[in-house]
Amino acid sequence: MRLVLQLVARLLLIVVLCLGAATVWATFDAYRSIDRATAASAQRVAQALQALYWRELLLRSSRAREHLLPVPDWRTLQTMKLISPGVCVEFQPAAAFEKPLCGQSEGLGKAPPRWFAAIVPTFLGSHAEVIRPVSPRAASAGTVVATPDGAAAVSLAWEYVLNVIDVALLMAAAIALLASLAIAHALAPARTIVTALQRMARGQYRTKLPRFRSMELAMIGSAVGELGNRLEEATEQRAALTRRLIEIRDDERRALARELHDEFGQNLSAILAFANTIETTSTKDNSTGIAQDARMISQATHHLMASLRDALKRLRNPLPEELGLEASLVNLVDSWRSQSAARPTIQLDLRGDFTDISGPAANTAYRVAQECLTNALRHGVAREISLRVERRAGEDDALLIRVEDDGGGDAARVAQSAGFGLTGIRERVTAAGGSLSILPARGGLSVAATIPLAA
Repeated sequence: MRLVLQLVARLLLIVVLCLGAATVWATFDAYRSIDRATAASAQRVAQALQALYWRELLLRSSRAREHLLPVPDWRTLQTMKLISPGVCVEFQPAAAFEKPLCGQSEGLGKAPPRWFAAIVPTFLGSHAEVIRPVSPRAASAGTVVATPDGAAAVSLAWEYVLNVIDVALLMAAAIALLASLAIAHALAPARTIVTALQRMARGQYRTKLPRFRSMELAMIGSAVGELGNRLEEATEQRAALTRRLIEIRDDERRALARELHDEFGQNLSAILAFANTIETTSTKDNSTGIAQDARMISQATHHLMASLRDALKRLRNPLPEELGLEASLVNLVDSWRSQSAARPTIQLDLRGDFTDISGPAANTAYRVAQECLTNALRHGVAREISLRVERRAGEDDALLIRVEDDGGGDAARVAQSAGFGLTGIRERVTAAGGSLSILPARGGLSVAATIPLAA
């Protein structure tokens, strides 16, 4: 999951938790607000009755104090205004058949669902009645008892919950939208960093990143830039070392070719001369067995000399230094074609201008084509081999060498092979700043190398 979505999901979870906490608190506060309204109603009615009590006491001093209240005057509209909705108030001692005076509870809130009406009293408990004396100085004046209505409390709590949920949902949606935009804006530079890392994975190490405002992202960008510089330096050093190693190896190959030519070539020529002399002498002396042995020695010597010539061709400097890349590739294919008629068909496809290609690039291209053809001819059972060399001009000036055969083979196994030939061309291509790929083709393998010419 993307980081932006993870952060938004976590933010939404926090908002939902806060919404739940706010709902619980609103339910508790609304449910308990009826207790506060009950106490306030009892206090207000008690104060009103206290004023009524002392007025009656002053105007009707001949009456006994216990008969002053209740009086018909206390059940008035003015007293009703002092009682909060959902609260019932009665005077004690109460007269016979006297009913409590209740505040208006209709329309206090929407009717709550049954589950809410059952859960809230269970967890929050019931309401207690509130008793207030009419006069603290006259206990005989009586008391006011205020009793809350449980159903009204639940309805009020449900109304509060509905209001809180509406507001909270709007706030949650606004917070989620604004936070998502803010998070996406804050993490937008991460895409630039990821793109830079992807370019570095493709070999473009020196990737310049913009300056980020965030200190953390700026530190990451700086680290990525420094890593790219170090990778570029390490790659250049490795390429230089590989080129030097190839030069040393080519020098050793040339030295070995001279030794083979001077020592083995002369000795084989001498053995062939001796064998011819022995064969001629034995023929004159009618020594058939000796003459036959001499011919066998001559045949073996010819075979060794042919193998030596092939080895010398591979060890000496490649032909591009003498003939040019195009002529050397044509000569390479013709030499393989001329060795045996039973060999597979080799198709050569040259595209582009090769006249100005020389030096390491030409030598590398020739070595790649030579090694790939050798592997396809010696290790496969191909009936047709295709060698295609194309020059891609323009900004992406490079040579593309592709060798395909229909001789089967496992591309994954060949790509992981540590053979000297494949390792050698891979080192040469890497030293030239190119790339090598081994992929399955129709009926066989496809080896493709890209060698840049602009470097």
